[in-house]
Amino acid sequence: MKRREFMKAAGLGVAASGVAMPAIAQSTTTINWRLQSSYPTSLDTIYGACRVLSQAVAEATDNKFKIQVFAAGEIIPPLSIVDGVQNGTVEMGHTGSYFYIGKDPSFAFGTGIPFGPNTRQQQAWFYHGGGNDLLNEFYATYKLYHLPLGGTGTQMGGWFRKEIKSKADLAGLKMRIGGLAGNVLQRLGLVPTQLAAGDIYTSLERGTLDAAEFVGPFDDEKLGLAKIAPYYYYPGFWEGAASLSLFVNLDKWNELPPGYKSVLNTAAGYAAADMLAKYDAQNPVALRRLVANGAQLRAFPQDLLQESYKAATALYAEIGASNPTFKKILDHQMAFRNQVYPWTQISDFSYDSLMLLAMRQN
Repeated sequence: MKRREFMKAAGLGVAASGVAMPAIAQSTTTINWRLQSSYPTSLDTIYGACRVLSQAVAEATDNKFKIQVFAAGEIIPPLSIVDGVQNGTVEMGHTGSYFYIGKDPSFAFGTGIPFGPNTRQQQAWFYHGGGNDLLNEFYATYKLYHLPLGGTGTQMGGWFRKEIKSKADLAGLKMRIGGLAGNVLQRLGLVPTQLAAGDIYTSLERGTLDAAEFVGPFDDEKLGLAKIAPYYYYPGFWEGAASLSLFVNLDKWNELPPGYKSVLNTAAGYAAADMLAKYDAQNPVALRRLVANGAQLRAFPQDLLQESYKAATALYAEIGASNPTFKKILDHQMAFRNQVYPWTQISDFSYDSLMLLAMRQN
């Protein structure tokens, strides 16, 4: 579905010659905002969501609401998006919310936590389970308004220089890893660090890292990580659903005319759906190329997965004991996850299992 068709179907009245929606057509308000991504232009799917958003908003407002998009580091450092949006350096930022757990661990929920919901479940929690409303209660304390803007699907577990045969092999391993996953795996002996995308390859090449996770085959291939660390592990249990966040300065959001808020909401939803569809189309092809070129695909050992689950449960209990906001969001999300997983088992899981078996037999 094309952007104009989507916006029209969404009730914004976009026609080939412009915008028919009265609230927009009759408005004389002209707005120019700046949006910076945490990601470089080379990662065209994840960065590209910002361009999709910008174009959709411009089309729906007859170019009265313009959003200029900037890549990582063009205005502010790539992992300082929250600070830049808070202080008004830019009106909007696109980033992984979990990069900011140093401010408060509750930032993790905007992206995902180890052993959290899968992608569809997280989207359901955001939009129909009250999740985004709950997150915005928290983000408001940082002068931010949050709109989900994209997701990658379940991510890979990353690239390793050496084979991981048991949890013991994590001891002393230096790994680039985002969010609370580093805190979890630290309990198994791993030494975590958080780096922007542009710094990962160099750190692996120099030997300051032994392993790195980023997104999945399509983006990882672009970063060239297989050239240095050939063992490619799955699943990324810390990112069963890896969502991206559009942060808007709260004062700027509150100043927006209602029609522009509606347009921005709808455009963000379209850009999010477009990003996930692109990854679902591109990752399978990229994975085949990586394996054909020598990448060694491996599943994480079961003892590592089991111990990681225990470590995550213990970590959440400890954080929640001293952070009421974290506990409130965690309890809410886990209740939703536990409620929907039985249906996932009956529906998607059983169908996918059936299809995989049928395809292997033919």
